[in-house]
Amino acid sequence: MPAIFSRKRTAKPALAPLFKALADETRLEIIGLLRGGEHCVCDLTSALEVQQSLLSFHLKTLKEVGLVSDRKDGRWVYYTLHTDALESLEAELAAMRAPQRRKLPTLGPACCD
Repeated sequence: MPAIFSRKRTAKPALAPLFKALADETRLEIIGLLRGGEHCVCDLTSALEVQQSLLSFHLKTLKEVGLVSDRKDGRWVYYTLHTDALESLEAELAAMRAPQRRKLPTLGPACCD
């Protein structure tokens, strides 16, 4: 199960960590590069013109929320985008646009006076 899903009864994505991970321009650039397929960390470092330690921090953040995964091949590490995690995020955003069907409880007339 991707890391974006909470352990709560509803099993809805934990959106706050996802949005926090996506709120960084470098991480959005990484996602954009990985849309083209799997890439070696050295290719990403070169394309983004960042130091490997900074790139590793960003990749770790994306990995923790389930947006990317890695695999090792010898001394190289390759990263892949989890499109299913993006699809889950897209579905949650679509649900936010849908009208709310349940009524919220009110505290009575004294509440808003």
